[in-house]
Amino acid sequence: MGKPTGFIEYLRELPLDRSAVDRIRDWNEFHLHMEEGKLREQAARCMDCGIPFCHTGTLLNGMASGCPIHNLIPEWNDLVYRGLWREALDRLHKTNNFPEFTGRVCPAPCEGSCVLGINAPPVTIKNLEYTIIDRGWEQGWVVPEPPKVRTGKKVAVVGSGPAGLCAAAQLNKAGHWVTVFERADRVGGLLMYGIPNMKLDKEGVVLRRIRQLEQESIKFVTGTEIGVNYPAEKLLNEFDAVVLCTGATKPRDLPIEGRQLKGIHFAMEFLTGNTRSLLERNRNGSFVSAEGKDVIVIGGGDTGTDCVGTSLRHGCKSIVQVEILPRPPQDRQGDNPWPEWPKVYRMDYGQEEAAAKFGADPRVYLTTAKKFVGDAEGRVKEVHTVQIEWTRNDKGQFVPKEVPGTEAVRPAQLVLLAMGFLGPEQPLLDALKVERDARSNVKAEFEKYATNIKGVFAAGDCRRGQSLVVWAFNEGRGAARECDRYLMGRTYLP
Repeated sequence: MGKPTGFIEYLRELPLDRSAVDRIRDWNEFHLHMEEGKLREQAARCMDCGIPFCHTGTLLNGMASGCPIHNLIPEWNDLVYRGLWREALDRLHKTNNFPEFTGRVCPAPCEGSCVLGINAPPVTIKNLEYTIIDRGWEQGWVVPEPPKVRTGKKVAVVGSGPAGLCAAAQLNKAGHWVTVFERADRVGGLLMYGIPNMKLDKEGVVLRRIRQLEQESIKFVTGTEIGVNYPAEKLLNEFDAVVLCTGATKPRDLPIEGRQLKGIHFAMEFLTGNTRSLLERNRNGSFVSAEGKDVIVIGGGDTGTDCVGTSLRHGCKSIVQVEILPRPPQDRQGDNPWPEWPKVYRMDYGQEEAAAKFGADPRVYLTTAKKFVGDAEGRVKEVHTVQIEWTRNDKGQFVPKEVPGTEAVRPAQLVLLAMGFLGPEQPLLDALKVERDARSNVKAEFEKYATNIKGVFAAGDCRRGQSLVVWAFNEGRGAARECDRYLMGRTYLP
C-alpha cells in the first residue's frame, strides 16, 4: 500500500454532517465533503492486510459480510492516497455501475469486515467511495459510453430500481438493445420513491445517471405495468429475453384492532407521496403530511428511519419509533465476531435529528402495538402498546411474550407501518406464469437467475426477498451476465 503505517498514524475521521437542527428545515442532502488532504489520510489507513475481507461479499449468519459486488477497495484506496483520482474512479466503475447510490445509501458491510476493524475503527470506505464518484462527475470524467457494436438482440427489463438499472446498463454494454419498463411515472424505483431526497438527491444524483443511460441508448418506458396496460404475451413475443427486477413491494401489514382507521398508512405510501410532491414542487397537501401531528412509526429499520426524518421535516408535533427487538449493545458481543456485520447500537440520521429536536432517541425497544383507537370521525387518535420479552416456545423458537403491567397509551394522529416487505406483488408473475418459491419470490437459482420460462430471468428483491441496494446491484449484474450468455452462447460480462 502507499502508506504501510497509515493505519497507525491516522485516526478514523468522517466529514461533518450539516447540523441536525438546521437540516430538518429543508430536503437537501446532509453529508458534507472533506478536504483532499484529510481524504488521502483516510485512504492511507487501508492496510496491506493480505486477505482483504472488505470485498469478500458473502453471508454470515444471514447478514452481509464484505461488499456483495466485490468492490476493489484496497486498490482504489491506494490510488486515492496517491492522488490518482481518475484511476480510482476507473477501478471503482469496474465493479460498481452506480457508486453514487451505494456510497450514499449502503450500510457499508465492507466496513463491518475491514481487517483494521478487528481492534480499531475501520477504514472510512463508504465516504471515500462517494467522494471518488462525486469528483468524477464534477471533473466531467463520467460520460456516456454507448457500445461500439450492436448484437441486434432486444432485451426487456421490468422494473427500474437498483437491480433493473444495473441489468440494463450491463446488457447495453454487451451491445443489446435494452428497454426498461417502469409502472411508476418516473424511472428509479426504490431509488426514486423509496429513499427520501435528503438521503439521495433525485435531480442531482438519480436523474443525472438516468440521463447518461438514455444517452447510451437505453430506452425507458414509464407508466407501463406488464400484465395491466401492456400484455405479458406481447412482452415475451417482442423481446429476445426478459429480466424481471420488480422488487419486493408487498408491505407487511399489522392486522390488529382499529387497523381500518384513517391516518394509518404504509411507509412507502407516505414516502412516495412526499417525494413526488417535492419533484412536482407541489406542497399544497397532495400527500400524507405529518405537520403538527403526533407520529408513531412502527418498525425499526432503514424505512422506519426515513419515515422519522421525513416527519421531522414536515414539522411533526412528536415522534415515537416502535421496535419489537431489544436495544443492541454498545459493543460487539462474543456471539457476533468479526467479520460478521457488527450488531451494535447506532443512531442513524433520523434518530439524530429527533434527538436534536425532542431531546432523545425516538425508539422504544421490546415494544409492540396491541390496538389502534379512533375518534368519532374514524381517525386514529392513539396507539395502545405493550412491552414484550422474547422466550422460546416448545419448538425452541423465539417468540414475543407480553409483559403484564407494561401497557401504555400513546397519542397518534398519524401511524406509519414500516415493518418490511413480504415479497413481490403477484399479478405480473401470474400473467407470465413464472414459478415461485415457498416465500412467493420468483424461483430462480442464485448465480444463474433463470426462471422456468425460457429466456426470462429474475434478479434483486423479487428473487431473493427484501435486501440491500448493493445486493440488488450484485443480482442485476449477475442476471445480465447470464442473459447475455443465453442470447450469445458466451459472455464477457463479469
